[in-house]
Amino acid sequence: MKWLVAGAGGMLGHDMVGELTRRGAEVVALGRAGLDVTDPGSVESAFAEHRPDLVVNCAAYTAVDDAETDEERALLINGEGARLLARAAARHGARLVHVSTDYVFDGEARATPYPEDHPTAPRTAYGRTKLAGEQAVLKELPGASAVVRTAWLYGVHGRSFVRTMLELEQRLDTVDVVDDQRGQPTWTADLAARIAQLGPRLSQDPAAHGIFHGTSSGEASWYELAREVFRSAGADPGRVRPTDSRAFVRPAPRPAYSALGHARWREIGLEPSRDWKSALHEALPHIRKEMSQ
Repeated sequence: MKWLVAGAGGMLGHDMVGELTRRGAEVVALGRAGLDVTDPGSVESAFAEHRPDLVVNCAAYTAVDDAETDEERALLINGEGARLLARAAARHGARLVHVSTDYVFDGEARATPYPEDHPTAPRTAYGRTKLAGEQAVLKELPGASAVVRTAWLYGVHGRSFVRTMLELEQRLDTVDVVDDQRGQPTWTADLAARIAQLGPRLSQDPAAHGIFHGTSSGEASWYELAREVFRSAGADPGRVRPTDSRAFVRPAPRPAYSALGHARWREIGLEPSRDWKSALHEALPHIRKEMSQ
């Protein structure tokens, strides 16, 4: 099986390529320069040249706040880009795993994680454009695609909340972090491993098509995550102080609750990803090492 990773230069794309390489897969890694998902010619050329069996779309407009005033551009990448990939996959007989987000929900649930079939109701431009991408993929490639929603990503490569907390621990005596937003911190390496497991099933198991939630198990607030980062770094977690969302007003509202349910994985015989703390403790030494270089 030949894989093609679109958006290979990003945080998730980098780990996706690494995971597939470790598994011995044949993989083509294309960043924006090699595959512009908004350009029909670029998309067609990539499929014609590389002839992938399976495509993972990690390309995305992820600037949540900027999208509020740049929705047209965000929609071009997140919506139309996904559509072009799905149409090309259909023409060339390939399968597609498309990465989406918790922002397709309203973020107002309490205590119970969103199931995969919960009604979508995005409250931000970013969420609307990502939902458009989901809908395009499922419409254009209904029997050969999977949408994997994720959230609160952090990784070794690229910017993330976890990396920011490690930097602030070195610079500041105390850090104020919101305690009224809850979600599932998710290591990109874990998500990449799960997509690598899911991909081959698209050609083997009809149940593997549709929507999955690719987040860690358990949940936390940003405040709880920051305290765990400090604790794992050997710093006093008491230096992290709780505050609420009113202290950090942003153009795009953040979900108050965005934990996602994982029932679909069990339907295809896979357990959900591990607890977020376990993943974080494994990831942090790798992140610190990258930061020191």
